[in-house]
Amino acid sequence: MDALYTSIFDFFASHATLFTYLLIPIISGIVGWGTNVLALKMTFYPTEFKGIPPLIGWQGIIPAKAGVMAEKAVDMLTTKLINVQEIFERIDPERVAAEMEHELQRSSKMIIDEIMEAQAPALWKGVPQLVKYQMYQQGVKDLPVLVTNMFQEIKDDIEDLFDLKSMVVIALTKDKDLLNEIFLKCGDQEFRFIERSGMYFGFLFGLIQMTICYFYNPWWMLPLAGLLVGYATNWLALKLIFEPVEPKQMFGYTVQGLFMKRQKEVAVEYSKIVVENILNIENILYEMIEGPSSDKLKAMIARYVSDVVDKTAGNSKQVLELLAGKNRYEIVKNMAHWSFIQELPILITEIFDYAEEALDIENTLAEKMTELPAEQFQGLLRPVFQEDELKLIIIGAVLGCLAGAAQVALFFS
Repeated sequence: MDALYTSIFDFFASHATLFTYLLIPIISGIVGWGTNVLALKMTFYPTEFKGIPPLIGWQGIIPAKAGVMAEKAVDMLTTKLINVQEIFERIDPERVAAEMEHELQRSSKMIIDEIMEAQAPALWKGVPQLVKYQMYQQGVKDLPVLVTNMFQEIKDDIEDLFDLKSMVVIALTKDKDLLNEIFLKCGDQEFRFIERSGMYFGFLFGLIQMTICYFYNPWWMLPLAGLLVGYATNWLALKLIFEPVEPKQMFGYTVQGLFMKRQKEVAVEYSKIVVENILNIENILYEMIEGPSSDKLKAMIARYVSDVVDKTAGNSKQVLELLAGKNRYEIVKNMAHWSFIQELPILITEIFDYAEEALDIENTLAEKMTELPAEQFQGLLRPVFQEDELKLIIIGAVLGCLAGAAQVALFFS
């Protein structure tokens, strides 16, 4: 056994130089894989700057330009995939009022009681139950009409009341992890290909590198080769992901960019992420109530509530003005408006299921994206690389160069 070990040792010792050269393509493959993995990690992480700003440290390329990337992601969404007016045309205002009916009855009675007890407690205490009942019933009758008419007007003016682009950009800019998730999940297979291709291309380039080094081996050869491997593997991987855009016949085979071939699959994944995290009915309705255009909606509500208060007061309006004062009656209207605004978040929860089914945003997004021309579809993932494609490739080149220098230190010192 000792003789066997001795023979093996002598063999490797006598062929040490040969094995050193044979290791070059293996190391080159590992370097290609490692540089690609690290370059991708540096594209997305960390989401916040780590280090000593502004010169020492790093922030992922995508999170660092979250605003720009969000704008690019939203451009496709708002110009190619979603027409807000068209989507909201699917809402039936009468169905909305019907879905809210139970909560409207509760809110109507509560608002009337709160306002009258606050503004005319003595008067309200003396009002006969029959009159109160008639006011309650009038409120129950008028509020569904208010909701129906209001939602019809919302449908007609939806583009003034709801800013889709602003909503999505703000959401993605604030939540950099979500921005990353959209690109990482939609491009999952492409990113894995970039990682694996680094190994394949690195090994192939390593064979060339090994051959050259065998005949000509200055100290700078491995660092230079590492730089070229890091550069070329990233460049080739990006080309194969997106090109050719349209299917082409080559040597009897149909070839197309890897990402382009997955259009239908990516459309489903993208739509699911966007709707679950941003464009769900809850977020949309709350954006209308609390977002930048909420003042327009609240002014519209005030107008409708004022009419309802007049109808609810009915024949008692003149009596209320006489006993409580005309100014007090205007305060009553303002309180009714404020109370209805406070109740609105509760009321709209009643229509979530119906509105989600009616708007059907997820399926609409997926269908529209599936139908996009290939050239437009690549715009979903391409901006990730276009924004800093050269930087991504240079990162791979620099890392490859450093790995080559390490090879020199390890094998040829």
